[in-house]
Amino acid sequence: MKKWKIACIVLAVLLAGVTAAYAATAAAAGSQGDPLVTLSYLQSVFRPQVEKMAEDTAKGYETEFQDALNGAGGAQTGDSSFAVVTLSRGQTITGRVGCELMLRVGSATASGGSPALIDTTAGSTLSSGGALVTNHLYMVTIEPRTVTATAGTVKLLVRGPYTVG
Repeated sequence: MKKWKIACIVLAVLLAGVTAAYAATAAAAGSQGDPLVTLSYLQSVFRPQVEKMAEDTAKGYETEFQDALNGAGGAQTGDSSFAVVTLSRGQTITGRVGCELMLRVGSATASGGSPALIDTTAGSTLSSGGALVTNHLYMVTIEPRTVTATAGTVKLLVRGPYTVG
């Protein structure tokens, strides 16, 4: 009977020791010594950090993209909106790659090679010497491409890099 009492006491001491060790281990969970990751840590600490890093990176790319767009704007307006350009008979406007032109008033011809311009409205090309159609949007895809005014007063809407000569 004495052996049973000693065995029970030894078992109780061992059980108490194991319980204390388990409690200490559970208290240290998630620490540097025990890098257990919990759902609450992911939701309250890690996720906000990752979201902030993603937002900062996106803002940086957005700023860079806006600067690039503004840098490619019209030569005289400096932005990405259309500018009204008025030409007299014989005057030319030379567009760089990406320049868009729309004839609004008068008449004009394109030159500089074949194709001279891309007619994005009609989905076709305009050959060198061809006349621009009023209210059609043209794009310069090869440099240099020029548009020459053939009427006394010509008004064009222009977006993108260009020079008037």
